[in-house]
Amino acid sequence: MSKKIIVIIAILMVFTIFPASNAQLSIGEEADQELIQVEISSSGEVNVKHVVKPSNFPVSVDLFDGTVSDISITNENGDERDVAVVGGNDAVLIFPSNQNSIVEYSLENVLILNDNLWSFDVSYPQTVSVIIPEGIDRIFVNDLPIQLGDKKGINCHGCYMNLQYYSIVPKIIQEVEWEEDLFFVEIITDSEIGEFNFDQSSKSISFQVNDENKFITTIIPLELLWGPYVVVLDDEQIKYNKYTVNETHATLDIKPQTSGEITIIGTTVITTPVEPIDSSHESNYLIYAIVGGIVASAIITTIIRVKQKTTKLTQKQ
Repeated sequence: MSKKIIVIIAILMVFTIFPASNAQLSIGEEADQELIQVEISSSGEVNVKHVVKPSNFPVSVDLFDGTVSDISITNENGDERDVAVVGGNDAVLIFPSNQNSIVEYSLENVLILNDNLWSFDVSYPQTVSVIIPEGIDRIFVNDLPIQLGDKKGINCHGCYMNLQYYSIVPKIIQEVEWEEDLFFVEIITDSEIGEFNFDQSSKSISFQVNDENKFITTIIPLELLWGPYVVVLDDEQIKYNKYTVNETHATLDIKPQTSGEITIIGTTVITTPVEPIDSSHESNYLIYAIVGGIVASAIITTIIRVKQKTTKLTQKQ
């Protein structure tokens, strides 16, 4: 009897032992998964890996939604195992094993590029590790910006999210010159930006946004304009999605639903530098003041004595 026939018989036996419920196809018990990893390549390919713990009975692994291809199952030593695919690539059946089983496959038609922004709707009821393409520093999860820093990705617990990130990070650098200093305000957005202005008197930065419902990240030097901040869209205050600050810069993430003028109002603004007093001049001023005080005191004492003598002479006459 061939291996293929044995696999088919085993699947039929599992159908009998573990019947379907709630109109969903369920074969075997749910697998105990040690790792669920989704890796996105810089070219837009999505590869999934499930690491399943050993089991003495058949277990099933639900696959991610999407067009599944190139399914493979191996053990810890890299040896291939038989693949039993359930339904239209909805799940795979893993037969009893005393080693971890590794399920790998590719997902197509899940990562969508729209106007320089990649979007991926991830839906899986367990903890998923999502590896972001190298070079991507900022992502958006359900419209919430996340700075990756030196991290390779994120963990999504009970994962239902819309993941987005720029294909090419669009940066706009605006120069602000104040007195003899030069500052750089960085704006990261796919929206068209115009009429940038820094107003020292009103403690504000403003610019025109010509697109709607697009992410806008503004990075402001604290030496130029310090928070906390208020964000206004055409005279109406709006919320920013996130506000972070480090030693030198503040970062504001907003997503205005309409076009218009964005104004970021701070609480402390750069001021005109004040010329310090030279310490040597300050010492001279102190000496002059002391000498002046002594001379004035001597003159007053002399005047009093002269008046006293004059009074005595008058009395004798």
